[in-house]
Amino acid sequence: MAEISAKDVMALRSRTGLSMMACKAALSEAQGDMEKAEEILRKQLKGKMDTKTDRAAGEGRVAVARSREAAAIVELRAETDFTAKNDKFIAAAQKIAELALEGNAGDVQASADMSKMIDELRISTGENISFARGHKLLQDSSSGGFGSYVHHDGKIGVLVQAEGDVNEEVLKDVCMHITAVTPRPMGVTIKDIPADLADKERRFRVSQAVESGKPQQIAEKMVEGAMKKFYEERALMEQPFVRDETRKIKDVIGPKASIVAFYRWQVGESTS
Repeated sequence: MAEISAKDVMALRSRTGLSMMACKAALSEAQGDMEKAEEILRKQLKGKMDTKTDRAAGEGRVAVARSREAAAIVELRAETDFTAKNDKFIAAAQKIAELALEGNAGDVQASADMSKMIDELRISTGENISFARGHKLLQDSSSGGFGSYVHHDGKIGVLVQAEGDVNEEVLKDVCMHITAVTPRPMGVTIKDIPADLADKERRFRVSQAVESGKPQQIAEKMVEGAMKKFYEERALMEQPFVRDETRKIKDVIGPKASIVAFYRWQVGESTS
């Protein structure tokens, strides 16, 4: 039987975050082979962790990775804020975002490499760590590009794609606006606001007017003015810029550029 040194045990503990006893036992079984011992621990404990996946994972982190041609945003979830603020968790979230750049455009599914990193986090933290969602964008035109912003606590992240003559600092300002503004934008332009949400809002406003004593026809005409404001408040390009409300986002972007898409993700929100 290979002699297991305290140094090796400490090294394995550093890599896995597990107890000295568990690390020593794994090294003994692996005859001192560090890689094999780590794999033994992963196989042993992954099964135990799989039984905990029904535990609520309401904390976590949003991460963004970008290249000239592509950008990706991902959300990684954990059970506790303590784990979500751990350096290893933060680094893993960022690495997973970078791995997402290697896949296809559109919604991202966790790859084998991503799943391995998540398993390692689940083993070392004892928590239900999960890949909540991811999305990758491609830049087709030669002009424009991406802007991104992740709030200091990692709980909100924004990714913006633009075309035309616009610089990175302007796009970052737009991302920070999307992070902070209320109401939250629902689309880039008025035509991008989901029809079902607008119809629901219109019906609600009409019913309120009717209940106040207005005839149906009058109520519907009254609501049109209110709906114009509803659209302008929720269309990104029509919103007053949070840092200078005398300008709208379309003024900040300028006439030679346009926003193609944006994603504002907040940890724990519904992904359905």
